[in-house]
Formats: sequence, C-alpha cells, structure tokens
Amino acid sequence: MQETKQKMPTIESVRGTLTLMVGNCAGMLDLIALPLWVGTLVVHYHFDPQQAGGMPTLFLIGAALSSLFFAPRLNRLNAKWAVVSGFALAAAIFVMCSGESTLAALGPLHFIGGVATGMALSFTHGTIGHANNPHRVFAFAGLAVGIFGIIFLGGTPGVVAKFGGPALFIAFAITMGVAALMALLNFPRRTRTLDINRDSSQSDTKPLPGAIWLMIVAIAFMAMTQAMTLSFYERIGMVRGFGRDMVTLALIVYGVVTLVPAPLAGLLEKHVKATTVISLAPILQGIFAMMITHTSHFGMYEVAGALMGFTILFTHTFAFGLLARLDPSGRAVAGTPAMVMVGAAIAPFLGGTLVHYIGYTAIGYAALGLVAVQLVLFNAARRSIQRRPEYMSPTINALPQA
Repeated sequence: MQETKQKMPTIESVRGTLTLMVGNCAGMLDLIALPLWVGTLVVHYHFDPQQAGGMPTLFLIGAALSSLFFAPRLNRLNAKWAVVSGFALAAAIFVMCSGESTLAALGPLHFIGGVATGMALSFTHGTIGHANNPHRVFAFAGLAVGIFGIIFLGGTPGVVAKFGGPALFIAFAITMGVAALMALLNFPRRTRTLDINRDSSQSDTKPLPGAIWLMIVAIAFMAMTQAMTLSFYERIGMVRGFGRDMVTLALIVYGVVTLVPAPLAGLLEKHVKATTVISLAPILQGIFAMMITHTSHFGMYEVAGALMGFTILFTHTFAFGLLARLDPSGRAVAGTPAMVMVGAAIAPFLGGTLVHYIGYTAIGYAALGLVAVQLVLFNAARRSIQRRPEYMSPTINALPQA
C-alpha cells in the first residue's frame, strides 16, 4: 500500500494538477454547457422551456444529493476510486441518454448521471482542499474550465446542428470518460495531513464554524443566479433575433473570457481579501443578469454574458480558498459541489417556469432578489470571520506535510 502511494503523483505535480483540472472540467460541465443543454432539448427534442429546464435540474439535484452524502465521508473513502468510478458511470449514463428521446427515459438517467458526477467532483474538490495552497490549485482548475469552455462552446453547437440532439450527450460522455481515464492513471495523493490530531474521525465530527455555513448558503444562491440566467442565455439571444451565428459567437466569447478569472484570482490571492471579494461580487451578478434579460443590443448581451461567467469563477476561487482555510479537514471544500449544485439544480426549472408564465425579463428580476440574499449572507460571514480571527489559524501553508 505504501509503495502504491509513493507511485501516485502529488497534487502540485504536473500530472496531479492536470488530472484535477480535467476532473473539475467534467464535474463542472453544467457551468459551461447549460445554455446548449436547455437549447438542445427545446429545439431537437421539442420540450417546452419548463420541461427542458427540468432535465439539467434533475442532473444537478442528483449531483447535489450525492455531494451532501459523500463530503462528510471525504477522509474515510478512497478518493481515487470514487473519482474514477463516478466519472466512468456518468460517461455510461450519457451514452444511454443519446439513445433516448422521452422525458420518462431521460429524467431518471439525468438524475443517476448527476449522482455519479457529484460523487466524483466531491472527491476531486476535497483532494484540492488537501493541497499546500488550495487557492492556487483551484485557480488552475478554474483556468481549465475556461479552456474547456472555448473548445466545447466553439465546436459543440455546430456538431449538434449537424448530427442532432444525441451528439450533445455523446460530447458529455466523452468529457466524463476522459476525466475517468485521467484519474485512473494519474490521480494524486494528498500533500498535507489533517490538522486535527492527524485523526480523520475527529476531523469529520468537529462542527464547522458558523461562517462556513453562511458561505455555503450564499454560494448556493450565487450558483442559482448564474444557472438561472445562463440556462436561457442561448434562448434569449435567439428570441431577440440575433441569429444562430451571432449567438454562437457570444457563447465562444463567454468561453474565452472564462479563461481570465481563475488565473487572475490566483495572482491576486495575496493582494485582495477574499472577504472583500465575496461581499461585493454579487452586485455585479445582478447587473449582468438584468442586462442579459432586458437588452435588445447584441453587444450588451454578449458582454454581460461573458462578464457574468467571469464573476462567478473569480468569486468562487476566492471562496474556495477561504473555505479551505476555515476548515483544514477538507469537508467544506468537498461539499463545494453540493453548494453549487443545490442552487444550480433549482435554477433551470425555476427559470423555465418564469419564462413559461411571464417571460425572459422575469429571470432578471428574480436574479436581483437572489443577489440581495447573497449580500446579506456573505457580509454576515465576513463579519463573523473578522470577529473570530482564530477561524483563520493555522493557515494552509503552515500545515504539516504528508
């Protein structure tokens, strides 16, 4: 066993970091694919907006429940095999989806695929949380999402237009399969130990600080705002008459811009307080959501979509690093998929319902309400941390090496 462990790369090695980057891309597929996902179900499967939004909602509910179950068990199970089996099962499920066309068949498959993906992503994020510098490693993972977004959004719309809706699910399956193979060959071992008597059982039962719970709920609302708007970004562009080529261009720009926030957050780690970022960023979300849902000018639509993606990736990198410092056991960051996907799970169905009964502008107003909740929660977390400086000690870099 010790010999096998020694053969595994460390998190900070090229192989280890690259594997976690690929795993993050696969696990956070919804962050990139939601507009195509919903749009494909509307155009190629002839679902109404509410039904189309319900499919990724089922996937995200499965992922969130899975993450809630596995995050507390991060330090008791084998991370490598959880990631390999989760992504492999998700790949198989999406291959099955490519052969189905009804709500009755696609619904359960989406849910099971979400459960598998949520397990794999929880152990991926939990492993990042055991890096010497989780903020930096997660910044690399965010950069990978940006690169993946350019490739996926640049090529997939044309493939789906040519070969039909099933091609989207094949693209999902390929993504999950590559992540499973990378994890099988190169999944890294932890580079630091737990900070609580080196005893994972004690770590897993110690209550999390109140600031973490405030951040958990706030991140869920941030993900809900993002997913609710992004789910119908492609549809809004088409309804406004921008045309397929221009909407595809907007999606590519969205992907290009998502290259920037994670590395920028990594560079600013020592220069900008994480508590400042989380306390102010939701305001930008509200502004961009209103621009997307209310403008009839393509330039504003394009810029607002790209900057909305920038905002959540930049904020999430700082929030991830902050959670890792607040909870050295890694449970909080292992639960990141649950935080993100609980909110994101509700969003496509909620957005579809608003569109179905009111119209696309209703999404913008709903986003403003969600942003208000985020501001209350994130600022409460900031005040809690400022009152309790012991939350931030010891720092990640001071932890003993594995």
